[in-house]
Amino acid sequence: MRQVSALAPHTKGPTITAGEILVEIMATTVGDGFLEPQALIGPFPSGAPAIFIDQVARCGGSAGIIAAVGDDDFGRLNIERLRRDGVDISAIATIADRPTGSAFVRYRENGARDFVFNIAHSAARETHMTDKAQALIEQAGHVHVMGSAFAIAGIGEIILEAIKSVKLRGGSVSFDPNIRKELVQDDEGRKLIDDLLDVTDLLLPSGEELQAASGLDDEDAAIEKLLASGISEIVLKRGAGGASHFSRAHGRIDAPGLMVSEIDPTGAGDCFGATYLTCRRLGMHPEQALAYANASGAHNVIRRGPMEGAASLSELDAFMAAQISGEAR
Repeated sequence: MRQVSALAPHTKGPTITAGEILVEIMATTVGDGFLEPQALIGPFPSGAPAIFIDQVARCGGSAGIIAAVGDDDFGRLNIERLRRDGVDISAIATIADRPTGSAFVRYRENGARDFVFNIAHSAARETHMTDKAQALIEQAGHVHVMGSAFAIAGIGEIILEAIKSVKLRGGSVSFDPNIRKELVQDDEGRKLIDDLLDVTDLLLPSGEELQAASGLDDEDAAIEKLLASGISEIVLKRGAGGASHFSRAHGRIDAPGLMVSEIDPTGAGDCFGATYLTCRRLGMHPEQALAYANASGAHNVIRRGPMEGAASLSELDAFMAAQISGEAR
């Protein structure tokens, strides 16, 4: 039976996650991939778990990450950014004979993105349980799970061990599925998702991910099924359309998106989720947490680079005030 856990501040200990750290290098032109020489910009610190945990720290939450980088400038760039923003980087291993992960990104005319990744053969695949990782887990009060992390050998085992440890102490778990329906069609993939949902307190899906998690196409039916399974809160990300909170305790809360000119959408969902979770762990009502989360996602897309739009709560206050002032004019 699921233990009753909450996101409230009485659940002590830092928020932790595990997963890939990489750099992102972007084309400065719009076009069809990387088939010709072009001007690039970067490297920028990146990796969904790293973006998420950086934003947790920027919001004032205690935060740590288990990961691995190469003994190179790309790794040092990421470690320094995370350290500067207040993340516990003690469990980030440096691997001498593998490079830090990387992603080259180019945008198409329709807004779609082309990626060239080096993650599978990077230092990220050497992420293992270490004494420092175990020490971080033993302090934690919350574990955040990225569905994509299970694609990297070793990281899934760390996450499952962290969940077991934190749940035994009455801590909580958030889950960003980051999956498509096609990826949960086989029995093994479906079982993994179901096992994670069984221990999830906060689910952070987009529309397609909600369908993949629930197995249902109808939004209302999917929400009801997942809440009935014991998940405390579901926050459905709707991109520019804002977001919706669902829970037994507070019902449905809708929050509109902020009108901004998008420059780079990478990392917006990670910042959104990190901000919502941290606000809830700080004791905020879901409505206030949702407002901050929407602002965080919007603030992130107006900067080039996945972590460049990460912001503190005071910076988000100023951003929201400026948005309201602009609408008034």
